[in-house]
Amino acid sequence: MKRSLSLAATMVHRPELLFLDEPTAGIDPLLRQKFWDYFKELQIQGNSMFITTQYVGEAAYCDLVGVMYGGRLLMIETPEGLRRKAYGGDLVGISTAEALSFEQRHHLESLPFVHGKVKVVNDQEVEVIVDETNTAIPLLMEWCQTQNLIVETIAGKSPPFDDVFVKIIETEAGYV
Repeated sequence: MKRSLSLAATMVHRPELLFLDEPTAGIDPLLRQKFWDYFKELQIQGNSMFITTQYVGEAAYCDLVGVMYGGRLLMIETPEGLRRKAYGGDLVGISTAEALSFEQRHHLESLPFVHGKVKVVNDQEVEVIVDETNTAIPLLMEWCQTQNLIVETIAGKSPPFDDVFVKIIETEAGYV
């Protein structure tokens, strides 16, 4: 209730620029969602907000996100830009009716639009990093056909921001 009252008191004067330090800390998920709905409404009305949070999933609600670690600002990027920087491209999940062999996974890694190692989720499901989901999916479907693999599902994936932030910090702060 104190957080709600504090936000209401802040809004009485209709400021154009708001600095909110962890406004959703310690509140339940339903009220947290109402706060973010309200923040979106304020944005639509032309307000600007600078919000700090330790709930990294809240990055999805923001236009721009600054990632800090060890007292340093590592980067400022859009939420989608953070995902692309963390993973080096877009993430695509492929699920097949049968298991992918080691040779097939190795061949998949060698395709020019696939970056890095194929992540094996299980025998019949892998995740790959590609330049762009929309152009890669038809090429991946074609590759599966040449390998006589029956595709059950293939789609772009959005990794959770917790994973995104960990990858960014590992890379940017030199932990990899």
